[in-house]
Amino acid sequence: MDMLTVTDVRKSFGSKVVVDGLSFSIPKNSIFGFVGENGAGKTTTMKMILGLMRMDSGEILVDGTKVVYGNTPTNRKIGYLPDVPEFYTYMTPREYLRFCGQITGLSAKEINPRVDELLQRVGLANENKKIKGFSRGMKQRLGIAQALMGKPMLLICDEPTSALDPLGRKELLDILVASKDETTIMFSTHILSDVERICDRIAFLHKGKLALSGSIGDIKKMNTKEEYVVVVQNKDDSSLLQMQFHNAVKVDDYTLKIHVDSENSVRQIMQFLLEKSIAIERIEKCENTLENLFMEVVGK
Repeated sequence: MDMLTVTDVRKSFGSKVVVDGLSFSIPKNSIFGFVGENGAGKTTTMKMILGLMRMDSGEILVDGTKVVYGNTPTNRKIGYLPDVPEFYTYMTPREYLRFCGQITGLSAKEINPRVDELLQRVGLANENKKIKGFSRGMKQRLGIAQALMGKPMLLICDEPTSALDPLGRKELLDILVASKDETTIMFSTHILSDVERICDRIAFLHKGKLALSGSIGDIKKMNTKEEYVVVVQNKDDSSLLQMQFHNAVKVDDYTLKIHVDSENSVRQIMQFLLEKSIAIERIEKCENTLENLFMEVVGK
């Protein structure tokens, strides 16, 4: 059984359609990348999964139990990390997690070992200062610990890495991977490199609709568009290349991205460079990335 099943869910605000017939499922103990531009409908979808927003139509199941707006027993199975988590900043992290444990209904015997385990996992075991002195990255790590406190079957993270520096992002992604064995993770983001690093499956959301979904490997294989980057030494030569190859796109004054249809086209590029004595810095095949595919899907 899948941990989460979303079937033909729709949501509008007035005349604006925000989620339009959305359907996807998340297998148990997987990390699911929920990807889309700002305004694509990701946060609205997650609020409906949490039962905090009413659907216009459709159905959402969490571990086989139907989500009902305003009546949310399914939330006992869910941990949630918003993009900007809030805390009682006068508490220490240990005090705060003990408080969260009491709210989630853990017994007194369970709380202390769980707090110790989670603080160790998120790298805050030796932090005894009050939360008000925490950096953004430390708060995000504490946010994951509180979301995991009640041993949820599903962990929903709403763009948790968007405001972090590279080190903070790496630390947080490592924590999510380490938590995969005990929970299923829905990871909302627009940072596609993060998705490639940790996710098993992905769904591309575009203007409230599901543009593409599947395993990371299968989706990357779907990107059949072959492109080469050519960097020239003289910016006038980039204009010459653009005139010769109608599908060449300028990245900057010295760099072009050229779409090719066959190996013969690559030879044509090389032959043209030689014939015109164009000095190049480099020429290389573009890596087949989720970012390239997403740009293709949304028409950019």
